[in-house]
Amino acid sequence: MNIFLKTEDEIELMRQANLLVGRTLGELAKHIKPGVSTLQLDKVANEFICDNGAVPTFKGFPNPFGPPFPASICTSVNDVVVHGIPDAATVLKDGDIISIDCGVLLNGFNGDSCYTFCVGEVAPEVRQLLKVTKESLYIGIEAAMAGRHVGDIGCAIQDYCQSFGYGIVRELTGHGIGREMHEDPKIPNYGGRGRGIMLKSGMCIAIEPMVTMGNRAIGIMPDKWTIKTLDGRPAAHFEHTIAIRKGKADILSSFEEVERLEGKLY
Repeated sequence: MNIFLKTEDEIELMRQANLLVGRTLGELAKHIKPGVSTLQLDKVANEFICDNGAVPTFKGFPNPFGPPFPASICTSVNDVVVHGIPDAATVLKDGDIISIDCGVLLNGFNGDSCYTFCVGEVAPEVRQLLKVTKESLYIGIEAAMAGRHVGDIGCAIQDYCQSFGYGIVRELTGHGIGREMHEDPKIPNYGGRGRGIMLKSGMCIAIEPMVTMGNRAIGIMPDKWTIKTLDGRPAAHFEHTIAIRKGKADILSSFEEVERLEGKLY
């Protein structure tokens, strides 16, 4: 396992990349409404990222089981947990939810963040799933500090989400991040306190709860990217990139642009 501790200068470069991801999600928030296709959203994201001097990291991202990812963002609608591929046929409808995962490479460092958006009027029980998943992200971040362990993060997320009867996806995890989009260590959204590797100041990780309204079982579609819940019920996904400190973690990405436009819906 190769874990790269970042210098303060490197963390600041990572902050710039992650703040650009946050601004991209904010730009996308302006376009999320019924009648818009996920391909249209991808074009908005690609143009915004490139206009700001960065590269969309997801485009061309390798897949050991199939073709590289063909788009700049992942657009995961309703029962799609992660890695939804934007296309012209997927058109947002009133009552949908859409998780948009976005990554950029700027000045040699990666940014990575995800937000699940409501499309029009969403059912209260689905809105509750989004609220709990987002809250669990911050609960996980509170557990992420030097001297604690990876398992402390996962345990905090798991305990909170399961107290509402939700499922925690096991097959997919958060990850270290830096010059590469995916670095060691893996950051599961489940686990035991005091277990796993110890967190050290200077580690940069992406924490990303992937939570299902029903059973946690998932399956992969024939495109070898799109991952759905097997029971067809909705899933939510929120993600921040953080830097580990001796005290409170430093959140490098931001939902401020989204929340400024949408208000704090959940």
